[in-house]
Amino acid sequence: MAVTVVASAPGKVLMTGGYLILERPNAGLVLSTNSRFYAIVKPIYDDVKAESWAWVSFRVSVCSVQESANPFVEQALQYAVAAAQAVLADKIEARGLPLIPETLASLPPFSSITFNAEGSNEENCKPEVAKTGLGSSAAMTTAVVAALLHYLGVVTLPSVDGFREQEKYAADLEMVHVVSQSTHCIAQGKVGSGFDVSAAVYGSQRYVRFSPVVLSSAQVAVKGPFLKEAIIDVLKEKWNHERVKFSLPPLMTLVREPGTGGSSTPSMVGAVKKWQVLEPQKSQETWRMLSDSNSALESHLKVLSKFAEEQWETYKSFINSCSILTCEKWMAQATDPVREAVVKALLGARDSFLNIRYHLRLMGNAAGVPIEPESQSKLLDSTMNVEGVLLAGVPGAGGHRALDALKIEQSAGFDSTN
Repeated sequence: MAVTVVASAPGKVLMTGGYLILERPNAGLVLSTNSRFYAIVKPIYDDVKAESWAWVSFRVSVCSVQESANPFVEQALQYAVAAAQAVLADKIEARGLPLIPETLASLPPFSSITFNAEGSNEENCKPEVAKTGLGSSAAMTTAVVAALLHYLGVVTLPSVDGFREQEKYAADLEMVHVVSQSTHCIAQGKVGSGFDVSAAVYGSQRYVRFSPVVLSSAQVAVKGPFLKEAIIDVLKEKWNHERVKFSLPPLMTLVREPGTGGSSTPSMVGAVKKWQVLEPQKSQETWRMLSDSNSALESHLKVLSKFAEEQWETYKSFINSCSILTCEKWMAQATDPVREAVVKALLGARDSFLNIRYHLRLMGNAAGVPIEPESQSKLLDSTMNVEGVLLAGVPGAGGHRALDALKIEQSAGFDSTN
């Protein structure tokens, strides 16, 4: 019976940690989005008998409505297949079992058949693919890897309804994470921070990057006969990234205005690194101030979340009032100690983000790159003066690409006329 696997991974927004997240132990707050990338894996032939040659050698057909060639898809296929071979071949051979579907049912989780892909040809299938523009290469890579590994039986992934039970699927998700990180780094030709892939696998989080050395084997064996051995080494490495679950306070939503074109992230990062070498003292001070501001924003958001948990009705009522007012009128709504504490946390978060923007502009000016271009600064300042807007800024590495705003939302049933 033919089986179809559909896997999806969300896009991301790097709320804090631009540039700093490239170096341990700096952290970044990464938010997953409701824009998702979908990958579909299904048999080319509807019925494959257990004794068929197709269980030993497979032909893979990739269909995309966006492009005819994509290094991320190519590497995702190679690495997912290599990971399946690495994890399963030894188990099956050691047990002296035949390589047929019935064998899989007798094996424990993390077991599957081997998969041999020697080429990629266009066929008539038309999977539905949605490019998000919010870290789409990471989301696409993760979705393809996850779909393939699940299809091959290497991992068992949660459904949409069961995704909250991440602990139950920890080992499976970590394998998807490691293979996706390896794939994405090789496809883009460099070892990045990996926050985008981590968000695609796990969702919103506080993230500290892994040490690049864990991908040494994969970088040496980009492709060829040693790919299987390389992915075995990568899977055995101690991945020392740090990931803590994070979410925005209740009744707050991050909205984005997509830009057009945009600056090149690698060139901007290169310019900032060059500035760090040329002006180490000044750059270290700027980074320290930026890191302190990032931490302050995180603390204020956590305070707001705590108030929401412990004083929900008061928090909800106050946030509803602020949602229809500009920030300078929020304090007037603080009619009791709890509301006063909430507004102080709101304004503290706002001030912290203004400091983040200030130090990012200093960094951009010193490095000669438009992290927050003047034209965007004016728009951001205007946006922050709109009713219910807590903060607005350029995400990630900045440049002429997008604007993000954190907006206070009214809860259901709130009557603004009261």
